Amino acid sequence: MIDETDLAAAVAAGIIADDTRAKLIAFARDRGAAGRLAAEPASAPSRFDAVHVLYYAGALIVMAAMGLFSTTAFNALGGWALAAIALLYAAGFVALGRALWRRPETRTPGGLSIAIAVSMAPLAVYGVQDALNLWALGDNPGIYRDFFPLMNASWVYMELATVAATALALRFFPFPFILFVGCVALWFLSMDLALLILRQNPTDWDASWEFRRDFSIAFGLAIMVAAWATDIKWARFGDFGFWLHLFGALTFWGALSAGEGDEFGQAAYGAINVALIAFAIFVDRRIYAVLGAFGIAGYLGHLAFNVFSDALAFTFALSAIGLAIIFAGIWLQRRMKAISAFLDAAMPPALRALRPARLR
Repeated sequence: MIDETDLAAAVAAGIIADDTRAKLIAFARDRGAAGRLAAEPASAPSRFDAVHVLYYAGALIVMAAMGLFSTTAFNALGGWALAAIALLYAAGFVALGRALWRRPETRTPGGLSIAIAVSMAPLAVYGVQDALNLWALGDNPGIYRDFFPLMNASWVYMELATVAATALALRFFPFPFILFVGCVALWFLSMDLALLILRQNPTDWDASWEFRRDFSIAFGLAIMVAAWATDIKWARFGDFGFWLHLFGALTFWGALSAGEGDEFGQAAYGAINVALIAFAIFVDRRIYAVLGAFGIAGYLGHLAFNVFSDALAFTFALSAIGLAIIFAGIWLQRRMKAISAFLDAAMPPALRALRPARLR
């Protein structure tokens, strides 16, 4: 609000001394440099309008074009050519991203450009692996497009490189969507690491189903904890926890829901989903509430079809439960802020510190 010209005028008017003016200018510059990283995300608009839809759609199309929709002719270029194309794409989008990042009004397309550059990391590593025949289990896993729908231990190096590129990009460009690329790589990594540990091909996975399921549950939990810590420690820099919560929850809940157990295991599954809804309220992340609701519905379906299939009254009772859940959701939506404030007041300080900063 006040610049150096105003301070000079204040000196001329005798309001402040000249040395005070110099000290104020030096203080303002030091304070601005120290707080620039925290201030940058706040300068970006928080709305998500049609322009932002175009930004994100364009970025996703470029990523898909270089991955999901790459043709056989694309792979026929050879490993070194693919690596060179990936590096050229990455360099070009980094240059574009840096230029757009400097201006607050174009920070979103700038961050998306950096995300596209990061998405070139697996293609670059694939090209080098293909050229040098460096595959984890000795077998070529196929064309680059298969990296996305299939699981193979040979993809692990590509996934690790993508995670490293994500971390490097976030160091210089703190834009939350960049985490989307890293989270996809982490999700694939959780599945492919099991292959690497067991040293098995995908066709042999039937014999190791329980191990892969347990591994995914543990990996998903680890990502959820990392997302939780991100909300607590670094929320002021932007909503970086969103993608971590999303992929962690999907990995954990997907693996948890894939198993079949006895009646005690099914009851435990239902209880865990209830806990997910409570956790959603505690950390203010809807993904856990959505998955928890699906899980509870699945458990109630198990009760209806397997436990109480001959009980006519259970059908009506189940309908009443569903209706009660709907009204509970309406009630919760209207009183979420009051409930959050009550939780803060009732919790001991140690537990309150575990809630995201935006809720405290």
